[in-house]
Amino acid sequence: MNLGWLSKLSAVERKTFFAAFGGLALDSMDTTIYALVTPALIATLSLSRPDAGILASSSLIGTALGGWVAGIAADRFGRVRVLQFTILLVAVSTFAAAFADGFWYLLVARAIQGMGYGGEAAVGAVLVAEVVSAGMRGRVAAAIQSGYAVGNALSVALFPVIFGWLSQDTAWRVFFAIGILPALLVFFVRRFVPEAAIFVEEQAQRAASPTHGFWTIFTGEHLFKTLVATFFTTGTLGAAYVMITWLPTYLQTGLHLPVTHTAGYLAVNIFGSFVGPIAFGLIADRIGRRKGFMLFLVCQALNVVVYTQAPIGQGITIILGFFLGALQAGLASGLMPTFAELFPTSIRANGAGFALSAGRGLGSIVPATVGILSTRMHLGDAMAICAICGYTAAFCAALLLPEQQGIDLRTMATGAASDGAERLPAEREAGHPNNIRNGVATQ
Repeated sequence: MNLGWLSKLSAVERKTFFAAFGGLALDSMDTTIYALVTPALIATLSLSRPDAGILASSSLIGTALGGWVAGIAADRFGRVRVLQFTILLVAVSTFAAAFADGFWYLLVARAIQGMGYGGEAAVGAVLVAEVVSAGMRGRVAAAIQSGYAVGNALSVALFPVIFGWLSQDTAWRVFFAIGILPALLVFFVRRFVPEAAIFVEEQAQRAASPTHGFWTIFTGEHLFKTLVATFFTTGTLGAAYVMITWLPTYLQTGLHLPVTHTAGYLAVNIFGSFVGPIAFGLIADRIGRRKGFMLFLVCQALNVVVYTQAPIGQGITIILGFFLGALQAGLASGLMPTFAELFPTSIRANGAGFALSAGRGLGSIVPATVGILSTRMHLGDAMAICAICGYTAAFCAALLLPEQQGIDLRTMATGAASDGAERLPAEREAGHPNNIRNGVATQ
């Protein structure tokens, strides 16, 4: 993994990256706790399996809604301020879940947590995209997604420790209470992370011009970009949700993988989820966003076909699991950085947040389709059909996505058409006299 770009970032760029990365990692730890403690919740709070399913769905709905709402708020009140609020929202709602006494309490806490998580992921990516120089924007913004793997690994590591020392009735409450820790990151953000200069400049211009409403993303030239980005997200995440939702079941019932091997698979898959975003960012900055997406989509589609259709052994299953995680996370990591380059500053968080949120909501329907089809065919066949359809739809949408690699986001600050926006060459990074970072020209 080539992380040499970290040393090329300015102090402000580096702090902004680590704030967004840390926020996603800690918030991901909080959100993945639910899946780990679900059996304990069912046993101690007398929840049913349908109840547990509804709790999971409430989080997805909250995440979808939160990304758009936070995007609208970030365009109005600032990226850093909304980032702090969303991190706090996840931390407080997770901590509050420790005092749950039944289904309805958890439902509200889970929905609020989802809204915070969706908002944090969207706003953090937009902030980094606006702060980092054009030549490294793709790799830095995409690398934020690796924070999800770190958070997932943290929750998985803490689970046996907490449940090994405490009784089940107490352990899940302590686990949720630990979820308050991300709130500490807010102090770092408040002290060390400034607002993106491009947003500050746009706000000053906005004071002398009419304010853009949230509906602006559905008008004029922005409508096409909004629809294409939403369609692309739907296909990409819909196919990803198929594998996330059904793969554990397929491993045990379809491939008859022992539980011990399942644990090893998950560890390798999580590692792949860490590597994938870093790899995608480097590739996207080199060959472009569209080509990077299409490459990963084709590779993932082939991977899914082999995984679900070919007669493979347990060793190959684990190896392919790494690539499933890497390609899946790599595709997801490129969404927000790419969408941030499609919209002017005044509606950037709104447009990117809507495309991500709407795509998440529509994509969440696909796993249910697998369940319906699996009653009439083999589970692996149903997974392959739905996943390939999703990746094919995303590939078609990628062909329509405007290529904005290296675009100067400042030329879009007043809402100018992106086709006329200046593109900065990849070489224009630190040390170029015309490069402007955080409102200060660097030499």
